[in-house]
Amino acid sequence: MASKSAEIRPVIHLRSTAGTVFTYTTTKNRRNTPDRLELMKFDPVAGKRVLFRETR
Repeated sequence: MASKSAEIRPVIHLRSTAGTVFTYTTTKNRRNTPDRLELMKFDPVAGKRVLFRETR
């Protein structure tokens, strides 16, 4: 049985939109951000800051 915190804060993967296969792994709070997450982060393969989108 999953714990209650795992249901509220699932592990998500953020994939780069620069066309590289680089991903970040993080958690998010489903109650505060029910939509898909989009963050500007550094992509070391591209060598610059790009938009990372949540994948499921």
